[in-house]
Amino acid sequence: MLCAPGQAPRYAPPAEFRNSPRIYALIRAGQIYLSLQDAIALALENNLDIEFQRVGPAIAESDLLRARGGGALRGVPLTVRELPAGVGGPGGPLLTTIGGYNPPGAVSPAIGELGGLTQTETNLSLFGTSTFSSGSPVPAFDPFLAGGLNWNQQSTPQSNSVVTGTTALHARNLGGNFGLAQGFATGTSFNLGYTSLRQSGNWTRADYNPYTTASLGLTVTQPLLQGFRMAVNRRYIRIARNNERISDAVFRQQVIATVSSVIRLYWDLVSLNQDLRVKRHATEVAKTLLENNRAQVEVGTLAPIEVKRALAEVARSRQDEINAENLLLQQELVIKNVLTRNGSRDPLVAAARIVPLDRIEIPAREEIRPVQDLVAEAYAARPDVLEARMQIGNSEISLEGSKDALLPELDLVGSLQNNALAGQVNPLAPTATNFTRSADPFFIGGGGALLSQIFGRNFPNYTVGMQLRIPIRNRVAQADMIRDELQVRQGRVRLHQLENQVRLEVESALLAMARARSAYEAARETRQLQQEALAAEQEKYAVGASTSFFVIQYQRDLTQAETTEVVALGNYAKARAALDRALGRTLQVNHIQISEAYRGAVGQAPHALP
Repeated sequence: MLCAPGQAPRYAPPAEFRNSPRIYALIRAGQIYLSLQDAIALALENNLDIEFQRVGPAIAESDLLRARGGGALRGVPLTVRELPAGVGGPGGPLLTTIGGYNPPGAVSPAIGELGGLTQTETNLSLFGTSTFSSGSPVPAFDPFLAGGLNWNQQSTPQSNSVVTGTTALHARNLGGNFGLAQGFATGTSFNLGYTSLRQSGNWTRADYNPYTTASLGLTVTQPLLQGFRMAVNRRYIRIARNNERISDAVFRQQVIATVSSVIRLYWDLVSLNQDLRVKRHATEVAKTLLENNRAQVEVGTLAPIEVKRALAEVARSRQDEINAENLLLQQELVIKNVLTRNGSRDPLVAAARIVPLDRIEIPAREEIRPVQDLVAEAYAARPDVLEARMQIGNSEISLEGSKDALLPELDLVGSLQNNALAGQVNPLAPTATNFTRSADPFFIGGGGALLSQIFGRNFPNYTVGMQLRIPIRNRVAQADMIRDELQVRQGRVRLHQLENQVRLEVESALLAMARARSAYEAARETRQLQQEALAAEQEKYAVGASTSFFVIQYQRDLTQAETTEVVALGNYAKARAALDRALGRTLQVNHIQISEAYRGAVGQAPHALP
């Protein structure tokens, strides 16, 4: 690979597709003992969405390098991927019925629906696919060298031998040129060039043969209208620096989105485990009722139909248990795919069951802060708001270039050129002619004589001039400026819309958390009352004052109440995570160091296994 002098080629390291050691440290006896903090750490180390976004800041850095050389920008990625929804917990959309109240002809809950497995992608660009005009040209800030060397031989018949002294001129030429050019932020550009031509031939009338001519020239061009301001000529650098901050904000947004989704998936896993325990307990209670009914039928104190009824309840409870277990298995598959680089392709991870170690807890009191303070905190902390504001800044910088392109081109051009000639006395010239006697010793010599004349400025040329180019209508530049101004206006509308959306998300998250807390308190009280009602009905059944039909009905009500309590508890945990995300404090609340997220290595040790 060819590189500029003093620069080494830059290579991107290959992508890593091996799981971090943390996942294997959490496995014991075929089970993954997973705390919430370990789940977050695994996501930071292994999640491929975060791995994808790690390249974004490096891309922005390469764009800045390109801008410093005077090149146009290629842009940075602005998309964020959301993790799959999973099965959504016991109250999720895949679980269509809870507690066994299936209406006639109802279909069993779908276990493998793909909607919970797909990911969505959000484009954070305010301008969509629209692009801004390139505006006035930007100077090439990187100096470049150019050179050439050529040799030729010519044979030319002469119609007049007075000039050359021969009727057929045979000449050999060796020419070379070298140049150095560079542009500056002021719009100034310079071109330093050296040319040399050595000629030899059979002419007899020339004083010198062979001889060499050379010139060293410097040309400086300074725009006076279009391309004159440093801010305009450095606009790509300013945008590229903003893009570095934008890429960092997009990476933070991806980490927040991934961590928030991992928290949601984890609490759904906890809820599904708890719901499975509820369903298993309901099955055990139904089996106990069946055994009691069989015993009473055998002694003749109960009609045989009660055994049939108890059997039906056992089958129904078992079906609910199977559905709950399948939903749990589906959720574990989603979490394994999110927290590892290879998903179920790793046989050790694929065979292990996940055992969540954390439980959902609701604080006794909620922190109460004014909504306006929370919204202001979200405006200051959320990466998507920060990058949107910087996009507006970039659009305004691009607009400066569009306006500058409307100006006429007026350039001040100055050049200085030093010339030289050196050679040997022509041996073909007749000795008796004036040509030999007229050879000036000053020009006799080689390369040293050439350089002496050039740097002695013996034969200088000076030129100063103005160049003016005025487009008659300039409709292209006018259209570009108008469109860019309209796009800036559209961007401000989108930013205002985003700020409204942030306010809505904060207020909705507050309402959702308050609603979830109230729902949990109501569900807990309902579950306690259903437990008391079932106990009373069982006492009545034991003395023959009730039937198994009512006992089964009360048991179903209790199972429903327990599942509702599990759902309410999970909804509260997810509502709190949603509020943290709406406020932009997910990283802070979960003690995440963004530097560790960039490295893909979390310093915190794995949770101690039980």
